[in-house]
Amino acid sequence: MKYTLSYTLRLTVLVLLVALIPSVNAADMNKKKKDSFSLNPIGTVQKEGNQTLLVLDKAVQSGLLGLEDYSHVWVFWWFDQNDTPEKRAILQVHPRGNKENPLTGVFATRSPVRPNLIAQTLCKILSVDENIVHIEKIDAFDDTPVLDLKPYIPGYEVQDASGPSWRKK
Repeated sequence: MKYTLSYTLRLTVLVLLVALIPSVNAADMNKKKKDSFSLNPIGTVQKEGNQTLLVLDKAVQSGLLGLEDYSHVWVFWWFDQNDTPEKRAILQVHPRGNKENPLTGVFATRSPVRPNLIAQTLCKILSVDENIVHIEKIDAFDDTPVLDLKPYIPGYEVQDASGPSWRKK
């Protein structure tokens, strides 16, 4: 009888451990989802002569329906040519690279060095042709990954805004 009880006890412990392993992994997976995620570019910035294009993947072309009705679009893009661990660690800069400007936190600037290299530019839409958005200009390099587009909606955006004095120089 002692052998049976010991065997039953070991089997019960084994079953409990096996039952707990998936929940531990699920908890780890949920924590990882909250701590990190991935972004997938939807296209690239293309500069051809004096033309600036947002060339989107054909797979997302249907998402452009109606964009031609707007005058401007927010383009969210990735500072891919500026990505190093050292640059991501910089949290204070002299705005515009000018040492005469006060040391300022990167979240109070449009500096390309920051923990996450997400950038946004408000661009004038010239036309939309299939998967290509023709824009007036953008402060991104050729072949820069485009992450997302959002229409500029008058009235949603702040018209009267203030900022630091170095911004007016």
